[in-house]
Amino acid sequence: MKLNKGIIYYPKNRKEQPVKWLCICAHQDDCEIMAVDGILKGYYSKKYSFALIETSDGGGSSRTGEFANYTDEMMKEVRIKEQQEASEVGRYHSLYMLNYSSKEIKDKNNDEIVKEYIKLIKELKPQVIYTHSILDKHPTHVGVVLKVIKALRTLPKEEQPKLFYGCEVWRGLDWISDDRKIGFNISRNEKLQKRILNVFRSQIAGGKEYTKASIGRRYANATYYQSHSVDIYKMISYAIDLKPLLKNPNLSVKEYAMTFVDELRNEIDAVIYE
Repeated sequence: MKLNKGIIYYPKNRKEQPVKWLCICAHQDDCEIMAVDGILKGYYSKKYSFALIETSDGGGSSRTGEFANYTDEMMKEVRIKEQQEASEVGRYHSLYMLNYSSKEIKDKNNDEIVKEYIKLIKELKPQVIYTHSILDKHPTHVGVVLKVIKALRTLPKEEQPKLFYGCEVWRGLDWISDDRKIGFNISRNEKLQKRILNVFRSQIAGGKEYTKASIGRRYANATYYQSHSVDIYKMISYAIDLKPLLKNPNLSVKEYAMTFVDELRNEIDAVIYE
């Protein structure tokens, strides 16, 4: 298989079992923040594995400390190596770094990325896909999920994933109505979760404490999951179900996104009695 301008990387200690869980994300480290459910399942499974499609070239990230004087091109190389290291730590089946700019990802008329997604999904045949939430506030993240939806809508039903999740990164999903949000129990192996996040030294040195923030969010999600019961799990990550957008290809993504907002408004309206 060849990519348009990207890199295919197979970890030295890769899991060679068929891919069941696939993450499609925007940036290096997005996957390790949002798709830890799939990473852990692939890591421990004896029958299946986890793979990652990472879309951007890694340019434009913040940089201080030892990376303060790095050019965009130098940072791209650093971030490629970090993502490869993360795939080693997590024992991914494979890693596909597509190397597109944020501008290309956000361009609604750029179908080259959509075509690459289609090609890789057909090749890997995942049963579960994790991508960004349609409620994310990062425009590049939204650009990715819109292209993933577009790609999956072109596939026949039998080639679409059984489960399709939109996960939290740049906007938590704790505010979603309880009967609509999906909580993944990710309490297992906190040490591995930290190791895989700490790989991204350029981002942490750039002033973003993603390891502390991500682990903290997972603990907070578990504690605030239910107000009238004890904690069920130690750590939880949230997602929303994107499968309805495949079952009904005519359903507007924007309209579907706004149903979550409308439900929050109704919940607030019902509680405030003044």
